[in-house]
Amino acid sequence: MTSLASRLKGRSELGVAALLGVAGAVVLADALRLVVPYSQSDPVGPKALPIVVGGLLLVCAVMLAVNVLRGGRGEAEGGEDVDLTHPADWKTVLPLAGAFIANILLIDWAGWVISGTVLFWGSVWALGSRHYVRDGLISLALALLTFYGFYLGLGIALPAGLLEGIL
Repeated sequence: MTSLASRLKGRSELGVAALLGVAGAVVLADALRLVVPYSQSDPVGPKALPIVVGGLLLVCAVMLAVNVLRGGRGEAEGGEDVDLTHPADWKTVLPLAGAFIANILLIDWAGWVISGTVLFWGSVWALGSRHYVRDGLISLALALLTFYGFYLGLGIALPAGLLEGIL
């Protein structure tokens, strides 16, 4: 008789299937706990989409698990030109992480437009662009577009921070 470890060797995709299953179960549980007053003007309601997404996650989890147990395997990564002998490029990674951390620290106090501009500008600078003024203007435009896109398009108010009353 073979051990469980030997039967599961080479089937790490089962972990992904389990993760999909847990995510689907969590989404379904949260969706079913939503309390929504009855509305005749909206026959679908806000529960429909999370239930569909949770159900599809569970279906994908089951299908992936069945495929892996039948011998299916994911294709090995072969599309990128990566030399694993080279160390990480910390001159790029650290400033990029710094831009994200600055966004986290600034968003409540300074607001999304300022913190988003810092995030976008810091990201392109970390990735190598040296067109400071152009990148700053594009970053500001992206931050403003996302601020008003969330507010007008989705009805979600991002923090205005220092620009409260101006935006």
